[in-house]
Amino acid sequence: MKKPALLWLNISIFSMTFLVSVIGAPLYLALNGLSTSLVVALLALFVWSGMSITGGYHRLWSHRTYDTHPVVRVIYALGGALSLQNSALHWASDHREHHKHVDHIDKDPYSISRGFWFAHMGWMLREYQAHRYNDYSNVADLQKDPIVMWQHKHYLALTLLMNIGVPLLIGVLTGQVWGALLFAGFVRIFLGHHTTFFINSLAHTWGKRPYTERNTARDNGVLAFLTFGEGYHNFHHIFAGDYRNGIRWYQFDPTKWLIASLAWFGLARNLKRTNKYLIEKARLEMMWLRAQEKRASFSDVLEHEYKVLIDSLRELNSRRRAWIAAKSDAINDMAQVKELKAQYKSLKRNFRQEKRQFRRQLMSAA
Repeated sequence: MKKPALLWLNISIFSMTFLVSVIGAPLYLALNGLSTSLVVALLALFVWSGMSITGGYHRLWSHRTYDTHPVVRVIYALGGALSLQNSALHWASDHREHHKHVDHIDKDPYSISRGFWFAHMGWMLREYQAHRYNDYSNVADLQKDPIVMWQHKHYLALTLLMNIGVPLLIGVLTGQVWGALLFAGFVRIFLGHHTTFFINSLAHTWGKRPYTERNTARDNGVLAFLTFGEGYHNFHHIFAGDYRNGIRWYQFDPTKWLIASLAWFGLARNLKRTNKYLIEKARLEMMWLRAQEKRASFSDVLEHEYKVLIDSLRELNSRRRAWIAAKSDAINDMAQVKELKAQYKSLKRNFRQEKRQFRRQLMSAA
């Protein structure tokens, strides 16, 4: 079967950001060091672009979990262009297909079923779903949003403005043009890309599944820290209509806190939350399922130990009979009788230990 054509633009972007980050950044650090202003610029743009993906592209436009003021949507649209992850319209279209066909090897755009590398970024290196590049029928609602369509129409210009123009401006203001282009530009894009891509790859392979096992999505607190709260992916895949990913007070989900803060200031409304009883029902169902699996596994262990115990009992009886027979037979010498007796006594001790262990297992099962 012929492989889809390579997407050389994507390959070039990913290769360039990687090489500049791993070669150019260390060289710059060795020659110039890293100023506080560059660190602040990198972090500020990283947060802006990352939160625009999580709060805007993902929870606002892909899942419609809340509504927000046009000014906030413009900030998200600019931050989305800054993230260099395609337009909100295209991103949301891909993501809705992912949820609709999660783990399906052909229909899920970044299915983990095709391997870690494919889910992480391999799906963007070839025209695997070329027929969908101009098919946005699954985001017809977003085509009614003038800000989404404005960003989609002018995406290239906005991308150049945000990823070259903004770092250049920072460089001019700080007197560190090359440093700003390197760290606020290339390094920040590289970090933003791969932390986002972790959700498609790591969040489908590493972590726990407390709410559902109907898909590969996992909850992972480490990934949540790296991705502004997106790491609670098992919850998200079963309750995608909730504006939160981390529902516990202690779970790190700054995107949830951002949305709640916007609502407090009157800039967001209609925040959607899953009924807490449905959440607890899902958790209880998973607890019951695991208890049943543990019980079944435990039953297999008990059955095996029971069979071993019965075999030991038969062997013990056989050795006892041999010992008694040898003892009653005057032809056999006493050395052989003593040897058979010793074997019997040893087996008897082992049998008693096995029996005690079996009883403890039964008590644990009860």
